[in-house]
Amino acid sequence: MELEIRHLRAVCAIGDAGSLSRAATQLGISQPSLTTLLQRVERLVGGKLFDRGRSGAVPTALGAQMLRRARLLLVELEAFGSDLAGREGPVRFGSVHMECVAPLFGRLEEVLDDVTLVVDPSSTGLALALANGHLDAAVIAVDEDGDLGLPRGVGQRVVVPSVPVFLALPATHPLAERSELDLADLADEAWVAPPGAEDGSLTSLRAACRAAGFVPRIRFEMPSGAGRALVAAGKAVQVVEPTSQGGPGVAVRPLAGSPMRMRLVFCWRRERLTWDQASRVFTAVLDAYAAQALASPVFRPWWEERGAVLTWPG
Repeated sequence: MELEIRHLRAVCAIGDAGSLSRAATQLGISQPSLTTLLQRVERLVGGKLFDRGRSGAVPTALGAQMLRRARLLLVELEAFGSDLAGREGPVRFGSVHMECVAPLFGRLEEVLDDVTLVVDPSSTGLALALANGHLDAAVIAVDEDGDLGLPRGVGQRVVVPSVPVFLALPATHPLAERSELDLADLADEAWVAPPGAEDGSLTSLRAACRAAGFVPRIRFEMPSGAGRALVAAGKAVQVVEPTSQGGPGVAVRPLAGSPMRMRLVFCWRRERLTWDQASRVFTAVLDAYAAQALASPVFRPWWEERGAVLTWPG
């Protein structure tokens, strides 16, 4: 038996996900099947590739060496295969609700001949639309430890590996004078539920509040962006993505210790976008998000200090 492409994909999935369970979800197979596959690969290469423990799956020295080589091979393979891709008609692009949606669309028009845009606050909805072929590409925000569960035919590249979730509160609120907020100080506030609750955002909020010693009082549920008027009127507070600049009557502040984090991922159907198209769209997404981050007086210091981003390989 020799190494196959599926073996390389499995090893890279484990290395990228940091655990066998998350990698199995991404690959669309069961964890026992992935464990068996990993054991076969380890027998073929003659050594252990990952140390598994409570912290997840950590590459061994041999595993790190194999990951480097496997990723290079897969990049070349993807480039070869997706250069043959493409179909007629506009590229159907999806995005979570972000402050940079308008400039992002402008950049997409520069790199794609024809593109349409769908904004959906639900990352789960975007992932399903990609999996079912209703979208060709998308920018998806997911909890730092969350899984997208996308099928094998959908490529993924991390735009921003980890960014904090910020808080929007009334500009007249006494806490708005602070440069950073303690979540525990918001125990008595009324909250707007995060959009896309089925994505785990509401669960993440409740877990963070529970760790801070209280249960959030969720009084409002509404589409993304609609809660801003309630916040400005002094009726509620709301978690927001960090590039948000608030607006009249709204102040945006970071939370001490960053109790909630997310990552931003660009995904595309390999049968629809060529490797060159995907690389140009990735750059457009990264540029639009970075410009918005630098334009935010609250988020800019964090971005300049810690905002490490991944560039397109090759």
